[in-house]
Amino acid sequence: MKNQQDRMVSLDVMRGIIMLLLAAESCQLYVSLQNLHLTGVTGGLINQFFHHRWHGLRFWDLVQPAFMTMAGTALFISYQRKEMKGISWNANLKHILLRCLRLFVLGIALHCVYAGKLVFELWNVLTQLAFTTLIAYLIIQQSFFRQFLFSILLLLTTELLYRFINIPGFNQPFTEGHNFGSYTDMLLMGKINEDGWVAINIIPTAAHTIWGVLAGKWLYSERSKKNKLQGLVFAGIVLLFAGMALDLSSLTPIIKRISTSSFVFASGGWVLLILAAFYWLVDLCRQQKFAHLFSAAGMNALFIYLFFETVGMQWLNPTVFIFIDGFLSFAGLSSSFIAVVSAFTVLVLEWLLCIWLYRNKLFFKI
Repeated sequence: MKNQQDRMVSLDVMRGIIMLLLAAESCQLYVSLQNLHLTGVTGGLINQFFHHRWHGLRFWDLVQPAFMTMAGTALFISYQRKEMKGISWNANLKHILLRCLRLFVLGIALHCVYAGKLVFELWNVLTQLAFTTLIAYLIIQQSFFRQFLFSILLLLTTELLYRFINIPGFNQPFTEGHNFGSYTDMLLMGKINEDGWVAINIIPTAAHTIWGVLAGKWLYSERSKKNKLQGLVFAGIVLLFAGMALDLSSLTPIIKRISTSSFVFASGGWVLLILAAFYWLVDLCRQQKFAHLFSAAGMNALFIYLFFETVGMQWLNPTVFIFIDGFLSFAGLSSSFIAVVSAFTVLVLEWLLCIWLYRNKLFFKI
């Protein structure tokens, strides 16, 4: 294994870009751009920053799988570092359990912030990550093959649950609001998500976190950089092909909101191919001149996520808009354009916060 000091910059860069994309969403940048009602290629590009309504795949559908995958990679790197210090798997388990508990509580708390009242909802990415992290860690000592096989069994379990548990009113596996995932939400929370998300996505999306662990293990192995790149590309193509084949054959449609196996395969494949591209550009070609601008967000990922989902959305967004609107309205600009400028300004301010924390070596752990 590599020495932990030999940091793989591409991982921090990719994770940082994921966080900045999520920050842009919380700033309402994509909604503001959509409200400009642009057409043609530009309008189509903007639509890629919104989840597909049901059956299909857009760029934005890849962000959460990438988030989960990078979390798995970070989990492996942390585990490797502690192992090198002589900290055993058992000794580290308590830390993992506490971390997962914090993620779970923070995920529920965020839903309370969104709702403006106390609610019990399990759809937040942090709540999901609490379970996928624990699942990935419990098998992290197993061989590469056994971990991958376990991830496939999770996907197979999901297929069986959706297809063969016949609950009246919830026996349509790929129909929004009438599938097994919605049934379990009624049991757990007494409600169904109006956008079709389901809590038991923790089962199939655990595959993303496990694949992140395996990607980290592969990248920090003693193989040559060329072989590592080839391995990532090969794995990405195989997973993407599997997902598209399941979808095109009409066996299992690609549906992100219930994380069908075809979606997990296809999105996982795209994420590995994107990771391969970053690895090639940043670590192999050594294009790292501006890497720190993105790593700054990646190395404080959970903190900045919590910041822009709470302080950002509740206070910074409306506060910045007051001043942007006040100044630009004198120029006779449309309200839609002013909203874009305001959202972009908030994004820049949050980015600068990341860079300030990075330069002052302030890294928050959860």
